[in-house]
Amino acid sequence: MSAESVHQLPPAPAPAPAPAAAAKLRARIAAHTAAGRWLPAFDRDWDAALEESRQTYYLTALHDVVRAWQGRLDTAPAVAALIASGFEDTDGVALEDVIGPRR
Repeated sequence: MSAESVHQLPPAPAPAPAPAAAAKLRARIAAHTAAGRWLPAFDRDWDAALEESRQTYYLTALHDVVRAWQGRLDTAPAVAALIASGFEDTDGVALEDVIGPRR
């Protein structure tokens, strides 16, 4: 038996997306009203992750792209509803100013 506490164990990694998740996600993006902006951005993110995976032999970057874009699509209706409600966001700060430019 180990003397190490259960609370010190690292969190379990998120499960890997299904093999066809990226293709299904791309189809969802293409069907979205913002497809004109989002599809090129997804393709750019996917291409960068694919190149990283080719160099490192790890699929983590590809999985991260799928998870990030799934989150964006899943929250898009709530964001659209917030904007439609008249939420005033002109006093906001650009995210890039807070966390720096995207990789």
